[in-house]
Amino acid sequence: MAIKDCGGHKGGGSACQCHREKLYRKLCGAALAFVLLALFVILIVYLVLRPHKPQFYLQDLAVLCLNVTPPASAYLFTTMQATVAARNPNGRIGVYYDSTDVYAQYKGAPITVPTRLPVAYQGHRDQSVWSPYLRSMDNVVLSPELAVSLAQDETAGYVLIDIRVDGLVRWKVGTSWISGHYHLKVNCPALIRVNEGKGSYGATTGGGIEYFRFQQAAACNVDV
Repeated sequence: MAIKDCGGHKGGGSACQCHREKLYRKLCGAALAFVLLALFVILIVYLVLRPHKPQFYLQDLAVLCLNVTPPASAYLFTTMQATVAARNPNGRIGVYYDSTDVYAQYKGAPITVPTRLPVAYQGHRDQSVWSPYLRSMDNVVLSPELAVSLAQDETAGYVLIDIRVDGLVRWKVGTSWISGHYHLKVNCPALIRVNEGKGSYGATTGGGIEYFRFQQAAACNVDV
């Protein structure tokens, strides 16, 4: 009985080449099947676990001082204490908070230097509360337009400040698997009432918890 090679040609060289091509096709098929299986497993795990981003709430903002004196100076002097709560809504996933900073903004411009929060881990459906002090530390200079705008808002009796949380988070699944870092960005709007809504009337030395009052606790916008 004659042996027929896969290429339709006689000779050992063609047969060897054909076997090598078959082996390559099998290896490529196995690699593709492995990749598809891995993607399928990842999809199943994602659908089962359904990770949700953390939930943040600004519970309180105690403004001790908020002074700016345009047009003589655009330097801002402020000290405040923000109470921020974070909740992990996931029932099967833990959250690590790494290199997380908190600072205050006014109309998109930072008015305090960042305060670093301690590294924290949240278990399933766990909650954490931080109360960092936020200060300008003589390092904040507003643009002339923003300095005038802030002084006008104080005079009018209400100032809108954004408390920002910026950092890195990791997800923990089971007892050992931990993901890479994801960028956490949180914005918490805070409406501050000045002198019971009467405003500063041009005064720049007002301060204290009774002088500046945080209006209402509210949920924050979270992006991961």
